[in-house]
Parts: sequence; structure tokens; C-alpha cells
Amino acid sequence: MPSVPPPTGTAPAADRKTWFGLAVLMLPVLLVSMDFSVLYLAMPTITAALDPSATQQLWILDIYGFLIAGLLITMGNLGDRIGRRRILLCGAGVFGGASVLAAFSPGAGALIAARALMGVGGATLMPASLALIANMFKRSHERARAIGVWTSAFAGGAAIGPVLGGLLLHHYWWGVVFLINVPVLAVLFAAGPFVLPEYRSARTGRFDVVGVALSLLGILPAVYAVKALATEGVSPLAATAGLVGIAMFAVFLRHEARTRDPLLDLNLFRNPTVSVCLAIALVGMMAEGGIAYLSNVYLQSVLGHDVLAAALAGLPMAVTIAVFSVVADRIARLVGKRYALAGSLVVAATANLGFIALGTTSSLWVYMALSALAGIGYGVQFSLVTDVVVGAVPPEQSGAASGISETCFELGTALGLALFGSLATAVFLSRGGDSGVTGSLGETLVRADAMSTGGDALATAAREAFVDGLHATTLVSGLLLAVLSIVTVLAMRRSEHRAEAAVEV
Repeated sequence: MPSVPPPTGTAPAADRKTWFGLAVLMLPVLLVSMDFSVLYLAMPTITAALDPSATQQLWILDIYGFLIAGLLITMGNLGDRIGRRRILLCGAGVFGGASVLAAFSPGAGALIAARALMGVGGATLMPASLALIANMFKRSHERARAIGVWTSAFAGGAAIGPVLGGLLLHHYWWGVVFLINVPVLAVLFAAGPFVLPEYRSARTGRFDVVGVALSLLGILPAVYAVKALATEGVSPLAATAGLVGIAMFAVFLRHEARTRDPLLDLNLFRNPTVSVCLAIALVGMMAEGGIAYLSNVYLQSVLGHDVLAAALAGLPMAVTIAVFSVVADRIARLVGKRYALAGSLVVAATANLGFIALGTTSSLWVYMALSALAGIGYGVQFSLVTDVVVGAVPPEQSGAASGISETCFELGTALGLALFGSLATAVFLSRGGDSGVTGSLGETLVRADAMSTGGDALATAAREAFVDGLHATTLVSGLLLAVLSIVTVLAMRRSEHRAEAAVEV
């Protein structure tokens, strides 16, 4: 049964130590999100220094995200059992040690191994920190505000990563992008034991080892398939991996429904509000991740801005996501969570549809204004989704619940890159094929630059074709968000009616 938070007047208010503990919990979340974004900026330097093969380059980028996505549910469940502070600090130790190994890797193979260890450590940080928030903040509105701050830290890390990485890489070698994790984790180790409470579940059921294995066999091939589709298109290996992932995930769900001590409590999905919130996490991150990726290409290869300028142009969205993550609870208390979530989806949909106005010569401020508007919608929905999912379970299961929520966010990012990236590529090749456009926009522009005649026409056609692909993806993502806003209103209304009927009985 979902837990019911105590009335605001009876639950103890968070003291200064608790709020300082929240500031400490923001540190590992900041690092995890920074690490996702900063490596893309460092890859050209790493490639020049270590000379990895094309396959090794992909694994350097992807192994970290693969293991985080695959282990989030497992680590959330494990933290519930052995102690959330303990697994947070252990995971931070693994993450920090692996960061040092990554910084001084002598070759591509060693760097891939270090990145894998970073993924294992990173998978403990997000569910453990989020579950600790559920323990530390007893009043529901304070918990919601704390989760908003936690969400804003994740958004801030994603925005700060490329800017900070660009500045450091300008002065130091590529390993510095990993060493920046060490002093931040040192603060966590110094303050964490004193300001973070320990919590572990009182239940004594067996740990679902079979569920862990089946979840990995389902999630890892599925994530690999969508990433392979995004980078290489349809291939026998990607299709096989996708089918294996789907089949193993079905076996995983069947096992979870039958076992006495499941890794994943399937009763959680019987709550329409929780189910629709997980759908919002998935679709919202698909839209945000897909558009963020295509926007970077648009800013650099279409409008001609350099890497640092493109990173700075992404700050307005990061700022609005951070700000509206924090005030999302206040908005929900004014209009209700149902209309706050539905409204945030409408705002994000409007911004996505607004990207159709972008062209090959658009002013940068037009992009920045639209992305800032999108950030308002994403900030509200991501914060409220996390609060609803974590608040829908008893305290002893909040680690596992946060793992489910974060897994949806991770899968949404991967699907956004795969599906929307594939759609944009298909439109790009279709619209530009008659003009000689082949491969990617970057490849076409390099070929156009080397041509003695006709290069300018080819480059113009390629840029226009890419913008057409961008328009197609923003149209589809905007429509998906708009439809989901209607589904949200209907599903949450049904859930509220059920709750009212239960109270009357």
C-alpha cells in the first residue's frame, strides 16, 4: 500500500542540519550529470592522445551510461537493505577512484574499464541520494522542495559540464575532466557522515539475485540497441540486441510477479498517477535529450558557432530547469499536481513546436528564448514526477522507487537520441539526397569544403536539409508531449476519484 505522509502540522520540520545535508547530497548528483556532458567535449583531445579505434570511442562514451541505466534499480534496492548512506559513500569511493584511473589511463582499453567502474559507482549515487531525501524531509511540501533542488542540481551539472570542461581543456590535458570529481567527492566524504542520516529497511526478505540478473539482461541489450540505432542505423546486431532485451525484460516482469521478495514491486504500476508520471519521465527525457543533441549540431554546424558558444547558448534552458524545479512544489500547491504536470507538458510542447520557426540564418536569441521556455516545462515536470514516484511508496522502498524513476529518465535519454536522431537523419537524407547530401551533416560539410566547384551549394543544401530534420523531430516531440498532457489529466483524475472513494468507504 502507498504510504500516506503525515499531516504537515504533525511532522517535524527540517532543521538547518537537514538542509545542509541536502546541499551535500547535491554534490554527487552534480558530478554524475556533469560527467554525461563533459566527455563529449573532451573526446577530440582524448582521441588525439590515446588513438582509440572507432569502436573504442563508442565504448568510452557509452559504457558509463550503459551501466548506470542497468544498475539503478538494483542499487536503489540494495541501498534500502544495507543502508542508503553506506551505499552512497561506497559508491562515491568507487566513482572517485575510477575517476583518477580514468584521468591517468595509458590507453583506450584502460579508459573504457575506468569508465565502466565510474558507471557502477554512479549508479549508486542518484537513487541513494534521492531516497535519503525521503528520510530527511518528513513534511511533504519540504520533501517536494528538496527534490526540486536535487533536480536543479542535475540540470545545473549538465549545463556547467561543457563550459567548465571547455575552460579546463584550454589550459590542461584531457584527464583534468575526470580529476574535477575528486575535490567535490572529498567534501562529500568529509561532511556526509555527520549531516546525512543512515537508513535501512527493516525487512529481512532475500535479495532478488535472479531479478538483478534478469534486469541487466533486459536493460543493457535494450539500451545498446537504441544507441546503436542512433549511431549506425538498423543492423542485425542492433535488432537482435533489441529483441533479446525485450524478451528478457518480459521474463524479468514475470519473475517479479511471482517471487516473494521482488526487486521491483509491480503493485506500484497499478497506481494510475505513478504510471503516468513514469510515462512523463520517459517521454519528457526523450524530447529533451533528442532536441538537446540536435540543437548542438544546429548551433555549431548550421549557425556556425564554436563549441563554447554553443555550450553557453544552452545555459538559459539549464537555468529555467533549475529555477522551476525548485518552485514546482509551489506551483503544484497553487493549481494541484494534476494541472501543474499537464500544464508543464503543454509549455514544453509549445516550445518544441516553436523550434519549427528556426532556420539556417536564425538569430541565436530565438533559439535561446525557445529553449528557456522548454526548460520551464521540463523543470516542473521532472521535479514533480520524482516527488510523486518517491512519495507513492513506503519509506523502506523509496530507494527502489527512485531507481525506477531514474531508469525511466535514462531510457528516455537513450530513446530520444535513437528515435529522434534516426528521424532527423532520415529526413536529412531524404530532403538533401537530390543535392548530393550523404552521411551526416558534418561529413557533407567537410566534403563540400574540399570541392573546387559546387561546394557552397552543397553546404547550403545540407544545412537546409538538417533544419528540415530538426523541424520534423520537434513537431513529433511537441505532439507527443501535448497528447501526454491530456492523458495526464484523465489518468490523475481517475486516481483522485479512486482515492476519494476509498476515503468515503
